[in-house]
Amino acid sequence: MTESTGKVLYVIVCAAEPAAEVGRLVTMAQDEGWIVQVVATPAALGFVDVPALERQTGRPVRSRHRKPTEPKPPRADAIIVAPATYNTINKFALGISDTYALGVLAEAPGLGIPVVVLACVNDALAARIPFRRRVAELRADGVQVLSGGDRPDAWKLALAALAASAP
Repeated sequence: MTESTGKVLYVIVCAAEPAAEVGRLVTMAQDEGWIVQVVATPAALGFVDVPALERQTGRPVRSRHRKPTEPKPPRADAIIVAPATYNTINKFALGISDTYALGVLAEAPGLGIPVVVLACVNDALAARIPFRRRVAELRADGVQVLSGGDRPDAWKLALAALAASAP
């Protein structure tokens, strides 16, 4: 599949333990024909192997807004946020855009880009009313929010959900 004809999947990675294995999700997505662009929250940079992901995708891992002299990345056809933290999920639902990753997410529903969020949130945080409200708001906005971001089959869950939602 060539760059000009492939669909682009943004994999947005947050700072949670499963982030260290996000290369597996990238491989699975590439095996399904996706061109993958990894976007890491600033905190996630300490969890992922940036050089390995850049070799795997052939693209820079993005974590900040580009300079005007830098080329624009291709627009996403779909987005998977995995693992998605409590902080990112809440900020995404509230429309907070204080990082590059959140800026991408803030626009996606309005642009009609399918988004799958694979929550990696402990039981105590998931039980909180503010979190449950934010999840409901994201779902009302057309975002698929899945739990189980720390499960062994989490990457498969996210890709399956995306396949079910893609036009």
